[in-house]
Amino acid sequence: MGPLRPTIAVTTGEPAGVGPDLAIQLQAQTERARVILIGGRDLLLERARLLGHPFVAKPYVPGRTEETGTFVLDIAPAHKVVPGRLDPGNARYVMALLDRAMTGCQSGEFDALVTAPVHKAHLNASGIPFLGHTEYLAGCAGISRPVMLFVTPAFRVALATTHIALKDVPAALDETCLRETIEVLIHDLHNRYGLMDPAIGVLGLNPHAGEGGWIGNEEATVITPVIQKLKARGQRVSGPWPADTAFLKASAETQDAWVSLYHDQALPVVKHAYFDTAVNVTLGLPFLRTSVDHGTALDLAGTGRARVQSLEAALDHARRYGSTRG
Repeated sequence: MGPLRPTIAVTTGEPAGVGPDLAIQLQAQTERARVILIGGRDLLLERARLLGHPFVAKPYVPGRTEETGTFVLDIAPAHKVVPGRLDPGNARYVMALLDRAMTGCQSGEFDALVTAPVHKAHLNASGIPFLGHTEYLAGCAGISRPVMLFVTPAFRVALATTHIALKDVPAALDETCLRETIEVLIHDLHNRYGLMDPAIGVLGLNPHAGEGGWIGNEEATVITPVIQKLKARGQRVSGPWPADTAFLKASAETQDAWVSLYHDQALPVVKHAYFDTAVNVTLGLPFLRTSVDHGTALDLAGTGRARVQSLEAALDHARRYGSTRG
């Protein structure tokens, strides 16, 4: 068991989005953790005033031993922030928040990392190549096969491929990709979540899992051979399962986790059913990273209409599992 009250870093994300709005609302949720908000102190105070939300920006001092509460690790944005208005001058600020969080997680200063949303297209347009948190954090940690896992109240689903074009999925989905994804999933389900012999269901790539080869052959040439090799090693891996019925209650309850072969194969189900409670987890890292299951919502920034439930779920997940190193 790790510390009863872990120290959790929370990056506040794109400053013009809802990240700051949500971060200041976490203050009432930190009785059982020490939460370090990484972002501009003045930005958070200004957003709190705009929303009429009570917020005390206690400064974070590394090495102090306060048991619980919310603290601010102050990194100021380069330009004044206007809610809802992206500013290329603050793109480097967004990355600085992630880099400081990574440094703390890798050194053991923080037990886990929770990330508020960033605007990937804006970062790329500002000259910063950025596929997503998952890929960036894995690169910083020197991890070759990060795995994106979504945890809902009813099921878990991992992605074999993430932020690539749909036309590129079949080529990316080779035996190595699929096998390593499943291996990372099994490893972390065992070591972090305590599932000693997890059952893993692998979805088919094509409609009806290929219909016996009549609708594509990836099931026969890639997916089934990987499943058979892992089963021969004693792993409880099954499939390929037709994706259109896998998440029905009768099927979903048979597996500890599913493997989805591309981003939008499973995420419409996750977001339709559990938008406020699903947690995005990055597996394969030496620490736990969780995130909200939504974007920057620029139109809601500063309005008071942003819903904090997803960030609360991500924080609660980090508190419960973050002190166990994968």
